[in-house]
Amino acid sequence: MAVLITVIVVAVILLILVLFIWSIYNGMVRGRIRVKEAWAGIDVQLKRRSSLIPNLVETVKGYAAHEKDVLENVTRARAQLDTARQGGHAAEAAQADNVLTGALRSLFAVAEAYPDLKANQNFLELQRELTDTEDKIAYARQFYNTNVGDYNEKIAIFPNMIFAGMFNFQPAEFYEAEAGAREDVKVSFAAN
Repeated sequence: MAVLITVIVVAVILLILVLFIWSIYNGMVRGRIRVKEAWAGIDVQLKRRSSLIPNLVETVKGYAAHEKDVLENVTRARAQLDTARQGGHAAEAAQADNVLTGALRSLFAVAEAYPDLKANQNFLELQRELTDTEDKIAYARQFYNTNVGDYNEKIAIFPNMIFAGMFNFQPAEFYEAEAGAREDVKVSFAAN
């Protein structure tokens, strides 16, 4: 009888231990999935912005053809962002995004010198869409970073950290903008 009670107690303890590990593991998997889902949200918005840029460059090119360096910088920065985005690494994408943001700032600064361009409906619409997309990127970045923080915390706390190491759960990278990279561009597009 004592042996049976011991076997039952051991079985119950093992069952509780298995359920505990299972719960921890599933929680970490859920966290990793949320991070991937949030990254997909950033990726969609970066792709949307990237698809607007060729039209923007063509519109500006029609008015400011001799601003070749600025237009080439925007095109190059867009290509770098597309490459980094496809790699799926937040740090690389954030760095390329910062470069593109700077190039777009230069492009909009050049646009200030061309009143006809500033009044062009196509340019105004592209600028509005780009601003809307920038807002969506900021929201998606915030959502992603919140999920990364939650996930990284989940795999760093005890006892989860023991199982995170055993099951190879690695911390996720935050999507960080450089200081000043997300400041509003102070450019007016109102017709003179």
